[in-house]
Amino acid sequence: MLETPQTTDVARDDAALLGETANAVRAAGSALRERFGEVVRYRTRQELMHALAANDDTALEILRPRLTRLRPDAGWVEDELDGGALPPGEWWVVDPAEGNVNHLHALPEWAVTATLVRENQPVFTAVHLPLTGETYTALTGAGAYLDGRPLHVSPTAELGLSIVATSQARPDEDERVVRRVGDSITAMLFDALVVRTAVPATLHLLDVAAGRTDAFWQFAGARADLLPGALLVVEAGGKLSDAEGRPWNPQSESFLAAAPGVHAEAVATLSR
Repeated sequence: MLETPQTTDVARDDAALLGETANAVRAAGSALRERFGEVVRYRTRQELMHALAANDDTALEILRPRLTRLRPDAGWVEDELDGGALPPGEWWVVDPAEGNVNHLHALPEWAVTATLVRENQPVFTAVHLPLTGETYTALTGAGAYLDGRPLHVSPTAELGLSIVATSQARPDEDERVVRRVGDSITAMLFDALVVRTAVPATLHLLDVAAGRTDAFWQFAGARADLLPGALLVVEAGGKLSDAEGRPWNPQSESFLAAAPGVHAEAVATLSR
């Protein structure tokens, strides 16, 4: 997963596509920012789902036509909670409102993401944070950037000096996964300096790529909440695996992204 190709005409074309994709997520983020500010109240699960869908639809009305024009033959992942391998070819993996529940609660941790996947390899990604105006981008083999400035993971080499983070993969998660999350947090509380737990996963992975935190892990997960940050972390010099240290792919049951100096210790802690 996340192989590095040689520079080709295709890669140069992908760089141009990434620029257009970044413009698209910025435009969608502006539309969502106009809807942000007041806590959206809901009394039932149905009302919650309706409010979430309204945000998604607002962003998708901008993203879908723009991204489809860029790659007309690419497929579109309809469910942002889907996981596993994709069929052959190119696919847009988009989360129109990553951290949607936070948006509804007037919390600042949300974003818009779009990733082009080719033959199950992420080619490029753009993540926009509308409240700060920041845009994170990564192109396979060409590095990770924040508004054009190169990103680098942390040089920290000891888990005991590290800030680490985790997130829940989805609501109504399987009990076995929930208990594994709880056990892993307890283990990290003993071994790491600080443990942060919050959603969404993408924002934690931005912090790992930028060297602000040292590791992020999650059990289970969807393509849309892991692929953008995974590519950013790898292109910023980080290390990717499952929680047992094996190579990660979208079918893996766990995920770990870390600065190289703390990766092995993080694996040891999560494997206890």
